[in-house]
Amino acid sequence: MACVERCCRCCADGRRHSSILYNILRSQERAAASPAEQGPRRGPGQASRGCPCGGWRRRRVALRSPQVACKAASAVLVKTLRFVQNVPCFQELPLDEQLLLVRSCWAPLLVLGLAQDRVHFETVESAEPSMLQRILTTRRQGEQPPPRGPAPGRPHHGPAGGGGPQLPSAGEIQAIKGFLAKCWSLDISTKEYAYLKGTVLFNPDLPGLQCTQYIEGLQREAQQALNEHVRLIHRGDEARFAKLNVVLSLLRSINANVIAELFFRPIIGAVNMDDMLLEMLCAKL
Repeated sequence: MACVERCCRCCADGRRHSSILYNILRSQERAAASPAEQGPRRGPGQASRGCPCGGWRRRRVALRSPQVACKAASAVLVKTLRFVQNVPCFQELPLDEQLLLVRSCWAPLLVLGLAQDRVHFETVESAEPSMLQRILTTRRQGEQPPPRGPAPGRPHHGPAGGGGPQLPSAGEIQAIKGFLAKCWSLDISTKEYAYLKGTVLFNPDLPGLQCTQYIEGLQREAQQALNEHVRLIHRGDEARFAKLNVVLSLLRSINANVIAELFFRPIIGAVNMDDMLLEMLCAKL
């Protein structure tokens, strides 16, 4: 899709704007640079060793170096919104349709951007007490077990109206890292990333859309352009198009709330992501 392909080059050009994330990034550039985080030493997609029963997947984790990882994710989000804004087909949609699309797909687009920029991050287990510790403590105190949440001194703001604050689990983080490893193993090109992003962006199945047929046509064009590109460049790999679509299917297992809590809550606190996306969408990034 030509309108998506042209945006591959546009995303590298930075412009001044007043978004929250831009100000955060600019202020952090003045701080002392922290060493870049290294990726995990184990092989791509290989899970961490833990309890055979899978209990490690439920353990709550946090970023090892939030300043570095959050800055990298914020930069990717700015770049992602810039990419979206520079898609001519997207600009032709009404503003409310644009916002609906962005609100639904910003997290998958961000994770694709993390893969494209090869952003590595590490997590550490939080100090949140285990369920067994909670049971033993409440039995000693003769109280009812308190609801699960972050440890004292570790404020964590969940989405408004949700079931309360909660750090991401190791299993949720492993899903993100598994997706990144899958993308890196395929060595996806810039054009392929652009077509994948176009497929994710133009989702005609969202409730409330008015331009459904137009958006469905744009998604079909993105998939067709991806298929033609793969057949032209990777003639010896007939399964590559299917492998790239598997990448898209893996995105469905990634929760937007987890992305927000992991990469943005440490730097913007309780700021609503929808409000921030609206501000960035209306700004000249």
